[in-house]
Amino acid sequence: MKIIRADSFKKDYQQLPLHVRKIFEKKIRLFVENIHHPSLRVKKMQGHENRWEASITMFYRFTFEIHNDYYLFRRIGPHDNVLKNP
Repeated sequence: MKIIRADSFKKDYQQLPLHVRKIFEKKIRLFVENIHHPSLRVKKMQGHENRWEASITMFYRFTFEIHNDYYLFRRIGPHDNVLKNP
């Protein structure tokens, strides 16, 4: 399935530390191969109809939506920041 990155995701990504970007690139490969890989800890976000979160590290997360033929990556960053405005 195709991945589309929202403008907010692109902006957030540019602000990530380099070491977090490198970890994310490894996680994205896992995501593409198996969205349910245990290290991603994917879960549906409460209070949102089609919003999901996944872990990069214990401190960093990214949020996304699932559509018929693509994933929309919405936000990426520190856990608390991302969950305030998913």
